[in-house]
Amino acid sequence: MTDPSRSDLVVRAADSTIVSLFDARARLHPARVAVQAGASRITYGELAERSRRAAGLLAAAGVRRGDRVALLSENRPEYLEILLAAGRLGAILACQSMRATDEELAACLDLVAPAVTLASERAAERHDLPGKRIVLGAAYERALASAEPWAAPPAARAEDVAVIIYTSGTTGLPKGACISHRAEIVRSMATRADLGIGGDDAFVAWSPLHHMGALDNSVSTLVSGGKVVVVDGFRPDELADIVATERLGWLLVMPGTVARLAQALRERGTRPAGVRLCGVMPDLVRPEEIAEITTLLGAPFANTFGATETGCPPCSAGVIPIGEAPTTFPKEQSTYCEVRLVDPDGRGVPDGVPGELCMRGPTLFSGYWNNPEATAADFRDGWFHMGDVLVREPDGRLSFVDRVKYMIKSGGENIYPAEIERVLLRLPGVLEAGVVRRPDPTWGEVPVAVVAHDGEVTADALRAACRQHLPSFKVPKDFVFVAPGSLPRNPSGKLVRRELEQLLAQR
Repeated sequence: MTDPSRSDLVVRAADSTIVSLFDARARLHPARVAVQAGASRITYGELAERSRRAAGLLAAAGVRRGDRVALLSENRPEYLEILLAAGRLGAILACQSMRATDEELAACLDLVAPAVTLASERAAERHDLPGKRIVLGAAYERALASAEPWAAPPAARAEDVAVIIYTSGTTGLPKGACISHRAEIVRSMATRADLGIGGDDAFVAWSPLHHMGALDNSVSTLVSGGKVVVVDGFRPDELADIVATERLGWLLVMPGTVARLAQALRERGTRPAGVRLCGVMPDLVRPEEIAEITTLLGAPFANTFGATETGCPPCSAGVIPIGEAPTTFPKEQSTYCEVRLVDPDGRGVPDGVPGELCMRGPTLFSGYWNNPEATAADFRDGWFHMGDVLVREPDGRLSFVDRVKYMIKSGGENIYPAEIERVLLRLPGVLEAGVVRRPDPTWGEVPVAVVAHDGEVTADALRAACRQHLPSFKVPKDFVFVAPGSLPRNPSGKLVRRELEQLLAQR
């Protein structure tokens, strides 16, 4: 007897994609607003039609199943219709960064070899893009109006790659993380299960749509029947107005933006229409800022720990209560994943001992595009190795220690910069802090702290505070003061230590 589970018909019955789920929502409520940008409103029915026409336009340009479609644009509604259009053809959207230099962009495009590149007017003016290109704006709208809508069922399947998102690239050129339709769908399910986000909650896509924070949550909102409010970058006054008028599920507030949004909310006297959850990566935010923003929004702060490759899992199920200024940030394991901590040889470590975090589960990405070496290195023993060191606490929660790949070796001792940064960020007057290594003739390497403050902080005071909480070898040997907002960060708000080292070298 043939095993029925191996039948292609059975497999296809479980083959939902982000496009097929979106289409189901468009059939259920075609008149509901799907995307809002300023005064513009696009309903689910309109977005479905525009994405079909965009698919026809791409097909006429030669895009076929499995091809890559590069998109270089600021946040705008077309971003989401092009994502859906690519999925209709079974093509892959390769999301390019508007912050990339010409050299970085060339490397990213060369990696994925797109069949066509779509670019906003702003991007097209700034970069000389190779190959076929379509420029968004008036010409795109005319072409869309005359395009033959794609009438066939969506060609993508669940395990097909939906998007390529480039990783942070803190240690070199970015890698292209391949995220499947299956992973995007389960990321939505896991986030909503853990954080209590409703199906019709709105989401504000203000952080770059080429990054997983905005893209994952926008996809989740569209397949769940909610509204995506598109904003081109961090605009605190505009965000405050949205908070006052929209019922929001998760308001992402990145490190470095919390205080500025809080100021806008205070100055405008904003009364939130309803926010279920706010914030991300609290370890990089001053505790006082967490207490203030949660009080102003009436929403707890998401105590997240995930990655482009994993989505919100593995450790993003916990929240920080409203009004609390935490001094520690232990993480709760997410739903729909497994985790383990291992030593450098891949052996599990006991509770209380730092180890590299490994994860497996259906939210995981499908490897790095055209980079089998990096894929093999990170997927070992059937687990994805995240490159982050954590320790399991007695209550089962997990505390972040630092990145495996950035460690300061000082006189034979291992120093994780994040441990020092957490001490500095708890001190009054410290707005931002970043710690990097500096060569030293005696110790090999020593930690140096770069600090942005409010004008009331001295190096002696910082050094004394560090000595109270850290062993002597972890106390920074130098403190460099910079203007607030000048510490280099990637789109997710993480410090780019390589650039911070370059900043110190220039100074």
